[in-house]
Amino acid sequence: MLLIILIVICALAFDFINGFHDTANAIATVVSTRVLSPRAAIIMAASLNFVGALCFTKVAKTIAEGLVTGANQHMILSAILGAIVWNLITWYFGIPSSSSHALVGGLVGAALIHGGVRSVKWDGVLSKVVFPLVTSPVAGFVLGLVLMSGIIYFIAHAHAARAGKTFRTLQVVSSAFMSFTHGSNDAQKSMGIIALAVASYGGHAVAKTEIPLWVKLACAIAMALGTSMGGWRIIHTMGSRILRLDPVHGFAAEMTASCVILYATITGKSVSTTHVISGSIFGVGAAKRLSAVRWQVARTMVTAWVLTIPATATVAAGIYLLTGALGVK
Repeated sequence: MLLIILIVICALAFDFINGFHDTANAIATVVSTRVLSPRAAIIMAASLNFVGALCFTKVAKTIAEGLVTGANQHMILSAILGAIVWNLITWYFGIPSSSSHALVGGLVGAALIHGGVRSVKWDGVLSKVVFPLVTSPVAGFVLGLVLMSGIIYFIAHAHAARAGKTFRTLQVVSSAFMSFTHGSNDAQKSMGIIALAVASYGGHAVAKTEIPLWVKLACAIAMALGTSMGGWRIIHTMGSRILRLDPVHGFAAEMTASCVILYATITGKSVSTTHVISGSIFGVGAAKRLSAVRWQVARTMVTAWVLTIPATATVAAGIYLLTGALGVK
């Protein structure tokens, strides 16, 4: 029982860290374009993260049921700690990596050490995590490029001041939508981990997992609190280092990313809000002109994305072995 309490605490800590690590996903563009003050943007993001976290459960069930088998408390704790370590490293260096895939990588790494290759549901990992990992930022890029190109076409002869005012208002709406979808997908990862820990308590198999209300509320509150702390290093990267953003670009990127994330949430796929909004910003920038995007930043981010799952798998496996040697079972 002590171990499961520790898992719940660590899962909520992960959710909190996820909140401040990924605040940039929802508000970097609206802050960098000065449509909202940082304080107002964070309050809005935290509130809508909370609401979004309460509205869906399919991603939580994917985490609880669809990725590993034979989980025990020791394995789950190692997975969470591995993800937390990677999140803190990437936050410190201002790298927009994926909290979601850090958690999945931690699960896979700990499961491989705990039960071998057969303990990982590779079909689920590939279809619900790896495939969306690749396709979601690509979808964000393509849709962002198309949407921004369409906007440029339609406002080409519009009055500049009037168009600017319109998109400043619309960007508040798109940022709010982004905050909601971020909470709807990301908060469910910790819900799934807690549900997996509860279901596996005493060696029980996981089947038809239901997410208790207290788990939803606890994870929603933890993420909202984390979001309220802000992740200023990553906000700087997302909001200014990739592309110099105007309100119209922020609106196009956020609307594109929000639609991609909401689709993934409804279909139970674990995607990275960081990957999706980054891909959308790149697409919006490419519609402006290819030279407007700082592609060196893109290469650094993609490297972090590629490394996240194997890196956290390695860290979680090491934590599993270390804690096992210390007597944790």
